[in-house]
Amino acid sequence: MTLPAIDLSPEVLAAAAESKAWPFEEARKIVERYKGRGFPATVLFETGYGPSGLPHIGTFGEVARTTMVRHAFRVLTEDKVPTKLLCFSDDMDGMRKIPDNVPDRAFLEPYLHMPLTVVPNPFGGDYESFGHHNNAMLRRFLDTFGFDYEFASATDYYKSGRFDAILKRVAERYDAIMAIMLPTLGEERRATYSPFLPISPKTGRVLYVPMKHVDAEAGTVTFDDEDGTETTLPVTGGRVKLQWKPDFGARWAALGVDFEMFGKDHGPNMGVYDRICEALGGRAPEHFVYELFLDENGQKISKSKGNGLTIDEWLTYAPTESLGLYMYQRPRQAKKLYFDVIPKAVDEYYAFLAAYPRQDWKERLGNPVWHMHNGEPPRIELPVSFALLLNLVSASNAHDKGVLWGFISRHAPGVTPENHPELDRLVGFAIRYFDDFVMPAKVFRAPDEVEAGALRALAAKLSTLAEGSSGEDIQNAALDVARGIERYQDHSKTSPQGGPGVSGSFFQMIYEVLIGQERGPRFGSFAALYGVANTCRLIEKGLAGELAG
Repeated sequence: MTLPAIDLSPEVLAAAAESKAWPFEEARKIVERYKGRGFPATVLFETGYGPSGLPHIGTFGEVARTTMVRHAFRVLTEDKVPTKLLCFSDDMDGMRKIPDNVPDRAFLEPYLHMPLTVVPNPFGGDYESFGHHNNAMLRRFLDTFGFDYEFASATDYYKSGRFDAILKRVAERYDAIMAIMLPTLGEERRATYSPFLPISPKTGRVLYVPMKHVDAEAGTVTFDDEDGTETTLPVTGGRVKLQWKPDFGARWAALGVDFEMFGKDHGPNMGVYDRICEALGGRAPEHFVYELFLDENGQKISKSKGNGLTIDEWLTYAPTESLGLYMYQRPRQAKKLYFDVIPKAVDEYYAFLAAYPRQDWKERLGNPVWHMHNGEPPRIELPVSFALLLNLVSASNAHDKGVLWGFISRHAPGVTPENHPELDRLVGFAIRYFDDFVMPAKVFRAPDEVEAGALRALAAKLSTLAEGSSGEDIQNAALDVARGIERYQDHSKTSPQGGPGVSGSFFQMIYEVLIGQERGPRFGSFAALYGVANTCRLIEKGLAGELAG
């Protein structure tokens, strides 16, 4: 893939120089890094990936966010400095435990502690190993999203000799690396620790064993193999690998990485990575530490546990752009990542997109869609929100796109699947999301006496409105009904007529009785899309107990 052209007009450059958006803040660190020194031939952005489990959205988030920083850097440097994004897979790590979400866990048990690119693929297909399969799953999505990146495999780098020079340097500076690492370890761990992990020539397993001798001149390590046999191996050619903390720093030094972000769980070790990089003659990259994603129970998302959302699950129910927005927003704030967040992310994306043409350049460069689309967000106008589509599916019990389009075309004459393909795409997403997540959780209830009276009054009021009335007229009619019912009067608010305002419990009641949900979009907008007559019939069903039953 090639990098897209970017807008470097004077207006954009002036706004970029002042922008407080977090990608620009991070990009400025890289610019400052080379102030007075001149940039290297290529500024290297890196993301790391541990393929011990299937790729999850947190992994994708690193690539998406790093791409945003890279784009901001290109603008700040007027695209005069070549850049590269390297997506590095630690696929030579030993499989220390069997993931919970593989088809046959017993199948993998004989391969514990072997490199992931040696462990057989439990998922079937043409991939030669577990690591190759999981790498392919990551690359498939990154390619689908259109990222510009170069994929790197630790197995390839170690075995091809690309890391030979840095591995010899680790041997040469073994004592310095140990002096950095040992104070970070417990007493028992210190007694057996070595930055080198030899791969047993007899069993193929990655060994966590002490080194009996490190010969820097010969570039070899000596240790006892699993059967007690004293063994000497070269540190080159993929015969050993590095422990994960030294591996971080050594990779930065070997490749000259300029920027890498990682999750909060790496934060305490960041100084260790940096010191190892510097001990090996490198310069530590600029960092960005983001908060972790949580599942619906507030637990950290784990590849091996398979909790939280997968990439494919999100894309089953929403466009990729909504996922990109979720990655952009508040990266230093922990966020739950489960199915309930999808509808809001979808509607927020299109809201930001709609706002973009009306904004000045300062606002545009603070708008997430500018960063998500490399400064060229598409022009898309949606006459109906995703939340409204979900409620339309719920009220109409439609499972066919054609039925929903009948409501939409009547509400917005001239709007068709052909001239609004983005809306047509959302219609399909809404049906799938409703069927799988909304419908099973719906709980209708019967109205009490006061609520039944309020609904009768609402139906009577709506029946006086013409079919095709605006959402605003319908909303005002509903408010007029609520103002006359003491239960729904909010004396902390003042209505335009001077009396008390309307409590939100009125609309909550409508949605609980008629839709089976506690919340919904603005009632007037929903009723306008569904139709006044259809809304009245829905109220009749609610009063007759046909919905709650």
